[in-house]
Amino acid sequence: MEILKEYSLKAHNTFGIDAKARAYVAVSSVEELREVLEANRHQQILVLGGGSNMLLTRDIEALVVHMDIKGKEIVREDEDTVWVRAMAGENWHDFVLWTLEHDFGGLENLSLIPGNTGTAPIQNIGAYGVELKDTFVGCEALDRNTLELVPFSKEECRFGYRDSVFKSVKKDAYIITAVTFELTKKNHRIATGYGAIESELRSRGIHDPGIKDVSQAVIAIRNRKLPDPKVLGNSGSFFKNPVLDKKEFQTFIENHGEAPHYKVDNGSFKVPAGWLIEQCGFKGKRFGDAGVHEKQALVLVNHGNASGQDILALAQKVMAAVERKFNIAISPEVNLIGQFPTGKVWNP
Repeated sequence: MEILKEYSLKAHNTFGIDAKARAYVAVSSVEELREVLEANRHQQILVLGGGSNMLLTRDIEALVVHMDIKGKEIVREDEDTVWVRAMAGENWHDFVLWTLEHDFGGLENLSLIPGNTGTAPIQNIGAYGVELKDTFVGCEALDRNTLELVPFSKEECRFGYRDSVFKSVKKDAYIITAVTFELTKKNHRIATGYGAIESELRSRGIHDPGIKDVSQAVIAIRNRKLPDPKVLGNSGSFFKNPVLDKKEFQTFIENHGEAPHYKVDNGSFKVPAGWLIEQCGFKGKRFGDAGVHEKQALVLVNHGNASGQDILALAQKVMAAVERKFNIAISPEVNLIGQFPTGKVWNP
């Protein structure tokens, strides 16, 4: 391992923000992670995964520890299901494709989500009617203080909408090192009822889709709607879709009957943040090099040389406009990285 000083993180965040780390080191095993944390117990530390769900708002006055721990394996299987364990540094989409190559079902709707496997539970990533928690069995996480590996069950992770225990009461206390999923080997549960998956499949002449068909449909839809971060810096969906309770939704829909919406299990309703933002006139707008994507208003983009502060200012402008027009507060889905309290570990 080599610790690099004044290291640019531009290549390590999908927004392409040219923020510098005071120091940077990549770790490729749990043992190396322990070694780095032990040697830097009194330093401020940022734990970096795939860099996809974060906005660097300034230079990082901390040691950045890049999780590059790779590996995946089948840990248990029977006639119907298989348990697959993936290390934290595995690219999420590559991992999904690997499961599909083995005809393991459950993650196909989560195709092409950027980032690494180790950060997926923190956010409880989700797309097209499926969330990570639907196939999650458990994860292993390194305790920041004791440096011991601790297992977490699904119940202990307290998953919510784009939320988990690692974003709330256990925030900054653990670093996820591996994740285990239970996937199907046959009788796959095909989920096509959310978004444009069904129409995409029909346009392809597919009426009895398999898991690979669903994945390919999701990839096609995402490619049409979302910019490639290698071409145009972005972090995918920047904002969470707001969830309104029954009373709030009734007031909203009486005034905006044309708004798309989805019923949530607990009787609440989810309204697409992208639609709200588009109604406020931001879709395709550019403010210097910070902008809102022309095809999907939920996505903020870096047209070249925007700083983290430029993107943050645009996000605040968008949130204020939505609240003024609809009396609905939307909030960022991405982690806003900037100031580091002493002794904390950050997990973007």
